[in-house]
Amino acid sequence: MTTALNYDLNTDQINVSDKQRFLEIIAVAITGAGKFILMDVLDQRFPFILAAMLFWISYIWIRSHRINGILKYWGFRLENFSKVWRMVLPFGIISLLAFTCIGIFRGTVNLTWHIIPILIIYPIWGTIQQFLVIGLVAGNLQHLKAFAINRIVIILLTATLFGLLHYPYPWLMLGTFLLAIFYGLIYLKSRNLYVLGLFHGWLGGLFFYTLVDRDPFLEVFGKYLNL
Repeated sequence: MTTALNYDLNTDQINVSDKQRFLEIIAVAITGAGKFILMDVLDQRFPFILAAMLFWISYIWIRSHRINGILKYWGFRLENFSKVWRMVLPFGIISLLAFTCIGIFRGTVNLTWHIIPILIIYPIWGTIQQFLVIGLVAGNLQHLKAFAINRIVIILLTATLFGLLHYPYPWLMLGTFLLAIFYGLIYLKSRNLYVLGLFHGWLGGLFFYTLVDRDPFLEVFGKYLNL
């Protein structure tokens, strides 16, 4: 049964208990711990990504059928897509130019055909990541009933978490920290996970192939495709 709750698109408010918000944040933390164990220690990148995506997509589906308006509240919305796109596009262009220039200077530009499937697939995983870190962590901290947290503090906490999740790669930690600061500002003002997910996937893919000299396609699929 779908539960009708008070929801206002103009203020992005929805009636979710603080307990539920904290449980979601804890679930995000557990997912992050799973990333370190399965991806970094056991080198099981594809199984972790697949399992995380299936779990959180299932969670999104279940919650959307129980609470009216929660998808738009989280940022799965299209009505402000072009507005947010125009806000993020200049940042994306500047970032791409910076990646390329620094990559050429460091000699780390490594463009192969592998970037094509990454630019197609990675935005899906990028949207899930944005949902977890920006949507569930920053979004839930923003609307706690028990106490108010300053918006800048929320953004810095979220950016720090996002950076730490990419340990032990210094360039990646720095890049995701800065990205999360910008995304946090955008999200808390005009929630749209589709735009953030697309740019996360595209910028993230280009970041790997220009600045850090890594091939995420090989890292995730290489041993399954004998590449």
